[in-house]
Amino acid sequence: MKHVATSDRNAYDRCIFHLVDPAGEFLLILGLGVYPNLGVIDAYATLRVGDTLHAVRASDALSDHRRMELAVGPLRIVVERPLKDFVLTCAADPADPGGLSYEINWSADFPALWEPHHTQRKGARLTLEGKRFVQAGRCDGRLRIGGREIDVAGWTGTRDRSWGVRPVPGEDGGRLAQEHPTEGFHWIWAPVRFDDRFLMVITQEDADGYRTLNDATLVRAGRRDRQLGWPRADITYRPGTRHPESAIVHLTDPVDGKPLELGVEILASSPLAVGAGYPPADDWQHGTWQGPGWTDRRDYDLSDPAAHPMAAYGVIDHAARFTLDGHVGYGIFEHGSFGRHDPSGFTGFDSVAPARP
Repeated sequence: MKHVATSDRNAYDRCIFHLVDPAGEFLLILGLGVYPNLGVIDAYATLRVGDTLHAVRASDALSDHRRMELAVGPLRIVVERPLKDFVLTCAADPADPGGLSYEINWSADFPALWEPHHTQRKGARLTLEGKRFVQAGRCDGRLRIGGREIDVAGWTGTRDRSWGVRPVPGEDGGRLAQEHPTEGFHWIWAPVRFDDRFLMVITQEDADGYRTLNDATLVRAGRRDRQLGWPRADITYRPGTRHPESAIVHLTDPVDGKPLELGVEILASSPLAVGAGYPPADDWQHGTWQGPGWTDRRDYDLSDPAAHPMAAYGVIDHAARFTLDGHVGYGIFEHGSFGRHDPSGFTGFDSVAPARP
């Protein structure tokens, strides 16, 4: 929209695509956002291969004549059929032929699903209000990195589209931030594609376990969506970290009350605070003005967690293999846990999972 319903500087409209390699060797994440009251459009793509994260970011002025063009620098999203088919492109860098590039078709297999209305406040002030939908599908096409060309046919695709108000760096938190500090935050966002069904699980909890978002919905073609109760996750963390290695999400069949278990096996992980521009990234964040025609390409070494200390305080997207009632699927287990979280036994920002006995 050229004119949005609020003058809030933090107004945004953004999308994210996940492309999951079932073998766990690659994880491609990309997205694009516009910030109408800041006059900024930006996009990013990150590819995790082994311990290296390859990132491409671009930012530019949001001009009137480009409102319908979803392109920034080398990154482009083309809507072939709304809610059905998309073409995702990252042009090669002439100065670095071995850098990340791709041309991928993303096709939906299931209808889009509304996510719960998402709000957050600092005291009386509304700091985040987002409306979102999520969708799952499949991919085909090719990506290139380091002289390799990878066929993505058979990969799982998920995507999320959201809009509303979401904090953009550059605003002093002031009195409300001082009087209402964040004690803890615990988040799970898990879109899962099975062959004949799509499952979406969302939970957000405060430090004491109070739940502010809750959803577990099963989507099947030609049938009414089924709600699977109050999801509860038992997460096995790597000792000395809050990095999940596996999880069981407990669900409930609404018809007979039968307990259901969603098994989660982590395949590959990508911290959104590294390369992808999500807070608390310290080199670039979404919506920040970088000047006209800004493009940045860089590689991050993820083998040393100490090199990226802020990643531990942001959300991490984990490509995962899921099991549910005899079905095997793939998708994203997005998880963020920092500060105190009583149900997990974390007592503060420096609290981590204990060593195994």
